[in-house]
Order: sequence, then C-alpha cells, then structure tokens
Amino acid sequence: MIGGMPVRVVAACDGASKGNPGPAGWAWVVADDDEIPGRWEAGPLGKATNNVAELTALERLLTAVDRDVPLEIRMDSQYAMKAVTTWLPGWKRNGWKTSAGKPVANQDLVVRIDALLDGREVEFRYVPAHQVDGDRLNDFADRAASQAATVQQAAGSDHGSPEPPPSPAPAATAPARRAAPARKRTTTGRTLKAKFPGRCVCGRSYAAGDPIAKNTQGWGHPECSTP
Repeated sequence: MIGGMPVRVVAACDGASKGNPGPAGWAWVVADDDEIPGRWEAGPLGKATNNVAELTALERLLTAVDRDVPLEIRMDSQYAMKAVTTWLPGWKRNGWKTSAGKPVANQDLVVRIDALLDGREVEFRYVPAHQVDGDRLNDFADRAASQAATVQQAAGSDHGSPEPPPSPAPAATAPARRAAPARKRTTTGRTLKAKFPGRCVCGRSYAAGDPIAKNTQGWGHPECSTP
C-alpha cells in the first residue's frame, strides 16, 4: 500500500496441454520488484484442452490476488483473453450461445472468471509466446504450466519449489534424403475474402467481400481470429 492506495500488481498466467486434449497444467506468477518473477503457483489438470488450461490459469490467478488490488495480466492466449473481454458480452446477450446458436465452450469457467472480474480493476495485456528476449513473466508461467502438464504435480513458491526448468531446445532434424512434393494446406490465421455475408463469433456481422479469418467457431473478423 502507498498512501492508503493499493499498489498495482503485474502478473502473468498460462496453460499447457500435451496433445490438446492431453495431460494439461496451469500456472500463474506475480512479479516481484523490477518485474522479476516472485510468488507463483502451478497445478495439474489431468486430461484437458489447451483452452481449458488457459482459462483455469486465469481463474486461479484472479482467486490468488486480492480483488481490491489493481492488476495487470499478461497472457499469450488470445482465446482466453477475448473470451472474457471481447466475446463475453455477446454470449450473455445470446443466453450463452454463440452467433451460430451453439452452446459456448467452457461456459462454467468463463462464468466463474466473469464473477471474479466483477468490480475489480484489471488490465489485460497480450504478449507473444516463445519469443527471444520476450516477456519474462509470461515465459516463467509458460514453463511452469508445461512442467505441471508433464509431471502432473502441483508446484509453486509456497511449496518451496525451484524455478521451472528452461524450455527444451528444438531437436536437430536430420537432412531429408529427397525433398517431398509440396502440398497445399490451410494455415490458421489466413485471411480470405468472404463469398457470402455472415456473423462473427463476436456477434458482429460481415459482408460479402470483407476480409475474414478462422476463429474458434468458424470464420469472422481477422481481429477475432484465434491461433
């Protein structure tokens, strides 16, 4: 506390799934002075998807930090971030249905996170994952979640656990004896022009000829695309 006002806390959270779905884990970390990883926690989820792991990490972080403290949350999951900021209002208006009329995935987690966000000051900040000299808090959370998914055991500063191990270096690949013929494949994040009008997962419509990209429910605005 400074002058009776709560000090803003900088934190990061991440989830991991080895197989998606597969053995999964979650992790969060709160920064110490100079944005050095300080208090942290990680835990196993058994078999789950990456999206469930990402949302669980956010829920556990919000539960662990006093709701009166302003919070900056750094995440590399656009799905989890947009689910509780961009898409949530439309899902509520539609009775927890997507624009396609399907039930919202992971609704129970989203509802709990919505309640934890109610009335508190939270700023979400997207940080790209696995970047050289990237965000150290996000990197720490990523490694802790990956370890929890692999060993399926809880860890953290309250457990006296050591810092999670570094991410493994990419394995060297042997040179191919003969180049295989190139094949066309659809790439996630690719932008196309819509042949017909439609409605995005965010609830807004798009017209024929507008640029669209793949999202969790189909196709929609490029800014609503998910990796």
